[in-house]
Amino acid sequence: MKKLPFVLLLLLTAASATFAEELFKSNVTASYYADKFHGKKTSSGETFNMYAFTAAHKTLPFNTIVKVTNLENGKSVNVRINDRGPFAEGREIDVSRAAAEKLNMLSTGTAQVSIEIVQLGEAESTETSVAPSAPAASKARFANAPNKKWDIQLGAFAKRENAEALGQKLVDAGFQNVVFQKTSQVTRVVIKDIATANVQDVLTELERKGFTDYFVRERKADSVVTPPSSSSDTSVDAK
Repeated sequence: MKKLPFVLLLLLTAASATFAEELFKSNVTASYYADKFHGKKTSSGETFNMYAFTAAHKTLPFNTIVKVTNLENGKSVNVRINDRGPFAEGREIDVSRAAAEKLNMLSTGTAQVSIEIVQLGEAESTETSVAPSAPAASKARFANAPNKKWDIQLGAFAKRENAEALGQKLVDAGFQNVVFQKTSQVTRVVIKDIATANVQDVLTELERKGFTDYFVRERKADSVVTPPSSSSDTSVDAK
């Protein structure tokens, strides 16, 4: 087994809103939930209010804001993730009744949608794994950014050992530039610094090798300082 060739990136700020987070996911199924769950506790501990603009997702961090667009009619709504689900096979997100009304999907119950992260939330300390989910992004999404660099996040974990396990799988699968990004609450597992021209190829390879949960975000300029003496192979990446 190959030795884990990681560079631990310690983020000096934990505020995810300081840089743009984008989730590229299209043509997935959204459903909605309402009366049966109204007034009950969500996975985040909040009380579910079907008249609020919230949603359930299996892996995105709580308090993440996502824009959901109904691909049939073009209607969009921003919702905040505060619950886990949906657990029906083939469904990606469960929105509240209020959000479903905005999307004009009350009569059908489900809709084909696209999902984009507006603001990424932080994982609760009680969560052991947060792995944003996304299929391959199309090259068209990067066509207007030929000179930019990108990070592909494969997961974010409250428990460091879970991050290390996923990172090891990526390294064993042959992926390079696999790093950790440490926030105050989670350790992110990231393939970093990918040129625009190479993003789609990396995403295709990830999917081919079974890594289907990820999202892509623009990489910001690094500011590398001297690593701690106790970790000679560790750089500190301030953003």
